[in-house]
Amino acid sequence: MAKSSEDHCHGLRCMDAGDLDPLVTEFTRHLTVLGHKSLTVSGYDAAARHLAQWLTLAKIAVADIDDGVADRFARHRCRCPGIRRERSVSAKYVRRVRRFIEFLGERGIVQRKPKPALPTPHRRVVEFQDCVTELTIDRHGRMVMRLLPALGIRPRSWNAQLIRDVIIAETKRVSLAYVKTMTMALRGYLRFLSARGFCRAGLDQAVPIIPQWRLSSLPRYIRSSDVETLIATCDQTTATGVRDRAILLLLARLGLRAGDILSLRLTDVDWQQATLSVRGKGRRETRLPLPQDAGDALLAYLDQARPHVADVRIFFMSNAPIRPLTGSSAVSDVVRSAIRKAGIPVPSNGANLLRHSAATAMLRGGATLDTVGAVLRHRSPDMTAHYAKVDVTMLLQIAQPWPGDA
Repeated sequence: MAKSSEDHCHGLRCMDAGDLDPLVTEFTRHLTVLGHKSLTVSGYDAAARHLAQWLTLAKIAVADIDDGVADRFARHRCRCPGIRRERSVSAKYVRRVRRFIEFLGERGIVQRKPKPALPTPHRRVVEFQDCVTELTIDRHGRMVMRLLPALGIRPRSWNAQLIRDVIIAETKRVSLAYVKTMTMALRGYLRFLSARGFCRAGLDQAVPIIPQWRLSSLPRYIRSSDVETLIATCDQTTATGVRDRAILLLLARLGLRAGDILSLRLTDVDWQQATLSVRGKGRRETRLPLPQDAGDALLAYLDQARPHVADVRIFFMSNAPIRPLTGSSAVSDVVRSAIRKAGIPVPSNGANLLRHSAATAMLRGGATLDTVGAVLRHRSPDMTAHYAKVDVTMLLQIAQPWPGDA
């Protein structure tokens, strides 16, 4: 005999999931493994059981679940057993239901909605991507693919006028900063094609130069005392604080880029030699000395706060689901959080703030431009010379009087 509403407890988690009960249990176990808190898991459990019971009442088979069914559930005025009064379900509740449906799709229980087909990259674009540093593969590949419809897929027919026209057309659609990066990708692609005989030589020289005054401004940095203030904001009694302190110290002591933090692997640390291997632009590997405080902070994170997972990457998100840090914005968010807690004025909010500050501190501490360039892994001396402008004392010694001054 079917249970009456009085036989159910008032909480949604007590609803009868019927034949879906084993899958609901597997779903909640999956969420727990991903690192979700028990309260969050119980909320998803309740939503999944509610959906299961509603399917029974609406006489919908599990195999027939799709986005339309989820929309119907979202619209229904709930009078399911276990509910004290008729009410609508919240958007947050529906999102939990949709996550359970995604889980069923991942397990092959329901038909997954096919993802929109993405354009298949041209084979030469794929080969080109193999020559590009890992962190820019997707971006440069997408940019070249964006240009191909206008350029055509037969590189041997391309000429200088066509290339200039295509780039100039892009300047009317997107920002100049975006086009500048696009021209970098196209030049690299043209050099790649030329080296393999797929297009005429020298076409990369036809790509227009997007005006930008490089190195004209002062580096954006903060004083060493402010850097220490940022590092001190990390709460070392929490896993997030331990992780953030390790990230901030690596940025501040070694001048690492956000991408360097994301790509760090456990095998990159040589504890015996106290060095850190970093692969930056061009996939060039550089071994840097690991300062004592940065090494101690990194070790503390690995011992106390890093999730116990098989992945070789070092830094992970602190909130569930457990996954590696992805995207430079995640590293910049760590810096921004410390800035907000410290309450100090800063010229910028990203991870590069600490890179610039590290370079400035090294230069003011007596390091040569060559030394600073080696630590920052600059390919051009001009990039390092940019930091010389912050040493006002040195500049005053070489400044010439303005003509006409008394």
